[in-house]
Amino acid sequence: LAVSLWLPLALAVAAVAAGQSPLQRRVVRDVLEYFHGRSNVHFLFRERELDGVIEREDPSGTFVQLRLGLAQTSCRKRGPQRQCRVVENRRKPTCLACYKFDTSDIPKVLDKYHNCGPAHHLAAKEIRQRDEAECRAVEEAGKGGDALYLPGMFAFSRGLPA
Repeated sequence: LAVSLWLPLALAVAAVAAGQSPLQRRVVRDVLEYFHGRSNVHFLFRERELDGVIEREDPSGTFVQLRLGLAQTSCRKRGPQRQCRVVENRRKPTCLACYKFDTSDIPKVLDKYHNCGPAHHLAAKEIRQRDEAECRAVEEAGKGGDALYLPGMFAFSRGLPA
């Protein structure tokens, strides 16, 4: 019975992962690492669903925004991680993640923002407005005045005293 419940979830996660770009998979891994690093998280979580995926390229880099639904597993964060099954009727937080990557061969993160919490928490108007503002700021990273400084971009010389 446990295998019959676990198998559809595993297939759904595999199907979701198959449709993701490399940068989207990188954001998902980073968000899971961030979430598990929080002190109030004692169990491991798995990706439950991916929603609202946006990936836009511009001359300054690639912007990725996504909403990641998580599901709590039976494995403790600090314990052995054998067969971690999803525990039904437990915490199912949602994380909003916004990342801006540069245009190099191995993209570096220029800026990022995450916010994880219960789905109803992220739907609150004030939080949603703050999230939208933070994501807009992340998307603007690397453009205009806050562009990355590279050596040689500016040259200043000072004359010797006469």
